[in-house]
Amino acid sequence: MTKHDKFLEKILIGNSDANIYFEDLCNLLKKIGFEERIRGSHNIFRKDGVLEKINLQQDENKANPYQVKQVRNIIVEYKLGEILMYKYEVIIFWSNEDKLFYVVHKPSAGLLM
Repeated sequence: MTKHDKFLEKILIGNSDANIYFEDLCNLLKKIGFEERIRGSHNIFRKDGVLEKINLQQDENKANPYQVKQVRNIIVEYKLGEILMYKYEVIIFWSNEDKLFYVVHKPSAGLLM
C-alpha cells in the first residue's frame, strides 16, 4: 500500500480528523485530480464532474476537522478514492485440548469502494 493509499484510508476512516496536516490534505486532493487556486488564505479546489468546490483554510499546520469531513464526504459521494485494502478470511475454531479459541486468517487483496 502506497503512502497516498494509507493517507486516503486515514481520511476515509475518519478517526483522526483533528490530526490531518493541511499540506497532506491539499496534496491528496491534487493527486486525485483537483485543481488548486489560492486566494489569500483560502485554497480552493475544483474538479470536473464534482459540483461542490472545496475551500480549505489552514489552522496552523493542520486542516480544520470540519473541512476534512467535507473532503471525505466528497471522495465517498463521487467515488474518487479507490484504494487497495487488505481483507482477511478468518477461521475461528475451538481446541478442546487447549480449551482455547484459535483464529487463523488468510490475507487477500480486495478493493474498497
